[in-house]
Amino acid sequence: MQTRRDVFQAIADPTRRGIINLIAYQSLNLNAIAENFPMSRPAISQHIKVLTECGLIIIKKQGRERYCEARLQQLNEVSVWIERYRRLWDEQFEALDEVLEELKAKEKKKNKRK
Repeated sequence: MQTRRDVFQAIADPTRRGIINLIAYQSLNLNAIAENFPMSRPAISQHIKVLTECGLIIIKKQGRERYCEARLQQLNEVSVWIERYRRLWDEQFEALDEVLEELKAKEKKKNKRK
């Protein structure tokens, strides 16, 4: 049984992130993509397959060539997930800032008394 691939699995690999970066602004054929990586074309094809299964790219045929186009809307899922943790960290950093300000104020009072 094959597990469903998701966008997190797709972006977990640096090669797949590199492919996404390459085609984010222009569609490229498979050979043009493969030229940018130190691996075989079949290995790149496997990465393309994962990205396609996750919905991050689509493949369009133009004549005999196959072009990959980015469909980055799926990355919104990652953004939403990250946002929850960003808010949590923001709150923790704000609390830390308050503690540091209190310590600075205490240190300043202590130094004035000397």
